[in-house]
Amino acid sequence: MPLTVLCINSSIIYLAWRVSFLLRFADNRVLYLHNAGLFLLMMDSLVVMIPAYNEALCLPDLLAEVQKSLPDVPVLVINDGSHDATAQVAREHGAHVLNMPYNAGVGTAVQAGFQYAWQNGYSYLLRLDGDGQHPPSEAHHLLTAMQDGDVDLVVGSRFGGEKQIVSTRMRYVGVRGLALFLSMICRSKVTDPTSGFWLVNRRLLYVFSQSYPCDYPEPEALAFVRRLGYSFREVPVRFRPRTAGESSIGQWDTFFHAFKVLLALIVDRVRPVQPGISAHMVNFHDVN
Repeated sequence: MPLTVLCINSSIIYLAWRVSFLLRFADNRVLYLHNAGLFLLMMDSLVVMIPAYNEALCLPDLLAEVQKSLPDVPVLVINDGSHDATAQVAREHGAHVLNMPYNAGVGTAVQAGFQYAWQNGYSYLLRLDGDGQHPPSEAHHLLTAMQDGDVDLVVGSRFGGEKQIVSTRMRYVGVRGLALFLSMICRSKVTDPTSGFWLVNRRLLYVFSQSYPCDYPEPEALAFVRRLGYSFREVPVRFRPRTAGESSIGQWDTFFHAFKVLLALIVDRVRPVQPGISAHMVNFHDVN
């Protein structure tokens, strides 16, 4: 083959490769810009909810981290009848405070937050615990999962990541046993049934504002979500030990607590649910 023809053929092949590369790059850029636009829309309609009971020592650092990781995102602190300066500290750090009249428990406090978010038109709610165990810098994992998948609830799981934070060995055994039982009744894998690191969309905000389990809210809510036909998924995130104070569940209470949760889950299976809130009856567009 003459050298001139070989050079022409090589040039054609190179040009074809460059055009193919540029087209793939353009497609990726369009996809990136589309995803970036969706992400910005999520951030504009997101509220961070932090239920807190006597967490005045933990809140300053936690709220500073929220502002650093999620700038300009409004923060709602549910003060669940605290006896310390929780409400004052939250206000001083720029959070809106919703005061419960007494210590109603985490389930009731969280439902009050869902009702606030629903009534004020937010499309997404990110829940963080007031003890600082949920790093706000990990929230992007939940936001990405919500953006990429057709799910109503994303749960941050302490299991599956590089480091697992569980306070005691007995608590670890209790959580894993509860996860196995919950996986069976939900027909979906659950690894961290007690995690409160949640991202909820508006459709589920409506449901939770109407009906939400208050006794053992995290595991009961997962079973409740699946029973009503909504979807959830877990993503591995980094947890950390609480920054101050101590857990309300003692070491020797772990198995008793897990047993009570199992009983509650069994009762929930036969308890009638509020009509009109199942997935086939609540359309996403109807609640916007």
